[in-house]
Amino acid sequence: MPLTQGLHRAVQRHPDKLALRHLGPDDRAHTYAQLAAEVARHAAALRGRGVAEGDRVALLAPNTDRLVIQVLACWWLGAVPCPLNLRWSVPELAAALADAQPRLLIADDGQLAAAREAAAQAGANSPAPGDAPPVTVLRGELLAVQSSHFTPVPDVRAGGDDLAALLYTGGTTGRAKGVMLSHGNFWASAMSRGAELNNPPEGVSLLVAPLFHVAGLGRLIGQLIVGGTCLTLPQFRPEAALAAIAEHHVTDIIVVPSMLQMLMDHPSFDATRLQSLNRIAFGAAPMPPDLLDRALAAWPRAEFFQAYGMTETAASVCINPPANHRPEARAAGLLSSVGRAGLGAEILVVDESGNELPRGEVGEIVVRGPMVMQGYWNQPEATAAALREGWMHTGDAGRMDEQGWLWVVDRLKDMIITGGENVYSVEVETALRSHPAVADAAVVGVPDERWGEAVQAVVVLKAGQRADEAALLAHCRERLAGYKCPRGVLFTDLLPMSAAGKVSKATLRAAFAPTPGAAGPSGA
Repeated sequence: MPLTQGLHRAVQRHPDKLALRHLGPDDRAHTYAQLAAEVARHAAALRGRGVAEGDRVALLAPNTDRLVIQVLACWWLGAVPCPLNLRWSVPELAAALADAQPRLLIADDGQLAAAREAAAQAGANSPAPGDAPPVTVLRGELLAVQSSHFTPVPDVRAGGDDLAALLYTGGTTGRAKGVMLSHGNFWASAMSRGAELNNPPEGVSLLVAPLFHVAGLGRLIGQLIVGGTCLTLPQFRPEAALAAIAEHHVTDIIVVPSMLQMLMDHPSFDATRLQSLNRIAFGAAPMPPDLLDRALAAWPRAEFFQAYGMTETAASVCINPPANHRPEARAAGLLSSVGRAGLGAEILVVDESGNELPRGEVGEIVVRGPMVMQGYWNQPEATAAALREGWMHTGDAGRMDEQGWLWVVDRLKDMIITGGENVYSVEVETALRSHPAVADAAVVGVPDERWGEAVQAVVVLKAGQRADEAALLAHCRERLAGYKCPRGVLFTDLLPMSAAGKVSKATLRAAFAPTPGAAGPSGA
């Protein structure tokens, strides 16, 4: 099924309904009829620039209506959008461009300098110098102006196994991987989510999750399929997001827990003005129970749910439903679960040989289903390592109970082996975050002559709160086995973040790596 199908359906059913609105000083609104016409003209303009079916089109822009139109125009034309991470450095952008070899790089005005420098570096570092044409950089605003002079072209109706997006993961260490996701992958993911949670067409989604991440792109697709309304903000700012929710009656939002905390801690937060928000999805990091309790009190009628998935699975493959987030349901112990396999998804927990483990034992989570990627662009070895015998090996360590509820306990690469015992950093971080003075925490393994690795914690305290190492260690000893407790606690004002917006464990481990002639950790 083409990812443009929802657009055609909405034009037929309610052409004058608001489809897309960009919020900001240059507020722009588009009905479904207007959006379809603009997409068809943008597709014509792209074709006029030499873009053909199957060509990649790199996009470097924050969440705006123009970015949404560019993505849709690529699908209309049968081209492949490749939205790039705004947080990447120029060398990281250049590496992705050299790998994807897009026909065009369309950049927002604020990203033009970085785009031009990255394109120049990509040409110099192309894997096939002389064979690939240089990347042409085009201003997104100029494309919008030029498109008005083009005659709309028909939708080619690309769908099924046709490539729909090339989304790059990683990029802070090693070579970033371009995840190949088809129209069918995104459709399967959207249908799975819709089967778990009704997605009403009258919903108004605030797209604050960036469209260069699969969560943001997946939410856009979900709204297009049902003919809902999307609002864009160029970046997440608590005051602007709160104002948008109140003024435009936003019904749903996707956040990471830190974003939710910033919303609720902002001086302008007034829950009485925000009751249109009836669905709050979160993921990427554990939700602290005290923060969830605050949110439940602020939005007593809203549905809260956690989604588990990854770029390689076109977003979520299972959902922990709203019922498990209510206080009365927590006695069942399912609050920390990520849910059960969604429609069309199969999930197992396996050992190193790929054999399913008995329920309750920890192993690697593997996934199979129509939402699983086609592979990694230009990386057959990485593809073969991830896709084995029909299963996507996630690299996540997890366990499953007898009823199929799944828990993610850590990334396999973040597991700490100390004195022969496996310690999952997420478990220790959860214990630390449960201390009333702790805002955030990260746990890594550091070299230790006696134990091989020692558990090291790095902690951010809440504003105005105090706690010392002894207090936090005592707090952990009340909740964890001795070998799981940190051997040390380092306090910091800010945890290092990766380009994907997650805590960079690699940066923390490097900070604690021994230096020549030095004994012990080097600090963070």
